[in-house]
Amino acid sequence: MLIVAALYHFTRFPDPAALKTPLARLCAAQGVKGSLLLAAEGINGTIAGPRAGIDAVLAHVRALPGCADLSWKEAPAETMPFGRMKVRLKREIVTMGQPDVDPRARVGHYVEPRDWNALITAPDVAVIDTRNDYEVAIGSFEGAVDPGTRSFGEFPAWWEANKHRFHNKRIAMFCTGGIRCEKSTNWLLGQGVEAVYHLKGGILQYLEDVPEADSLWRGGCFVFDQR
Repeated sequence: MLIVAALYHFTRFPDPAALKTPLARLCAAQGVKGSLLLAAEGINGTIAGPRAGIDAVLAHVRALPGCADLSWKEAPAETMPFGRMKVRLKREIVTMGQPDVDPRARVGHYVEPRDWNALITAPDVAVIDTRNDYEVAIGSFEGAVDPGTRSFGEFPAWWEANKHRFHNKRIAMFCTGGIRCEKSTNWLLGQGVEAVYHLKGGILQYLEDVPEADSLWRGGCFVFDQR
């Protein structure tokens, strides 16, 4: 049995390039495959491997500057979902293209999965899916707005063109695991939107915590491709 672990953490790495080789070597030594992105703003990725290997890599990441409170999601896997291990240096760990965005400063109100249904069915709440169009096509929350974006970097322009639709509305945002909403809610707050919420742990946590009979999710959930 293998373990798949999805993780992200916003922190400040003074020299992310110096972290790449030790992390890649550890993953190789531990039989761990997948993809990890390193940037000045933190780390993001999904890895898979034996229990001991995943534990070793997670311990290494938690020891990096500012990562002691790293959280992650795990799931069992019968077979290895990745063909190789990639540790890459990027400008951002999730690309939005807004240099002033800093989730470490502030984000929207976290909403626990058990409280999400009540929020998104309130008449004064607009629910926005921040994922890419091909992900939304597979499934989304009932009544959610689909921006139709092909990449996260298109979201700010979409908001500027459509913000008039959400006048006097509270904004509830969601994504697969939570990372996009860290940035999108920070950005909306910076645009002067006062009531901004996002689903804690993302869709994955909601599907895990909310019974199917009570779920407002419709369709499937795109998690990752097998590159």
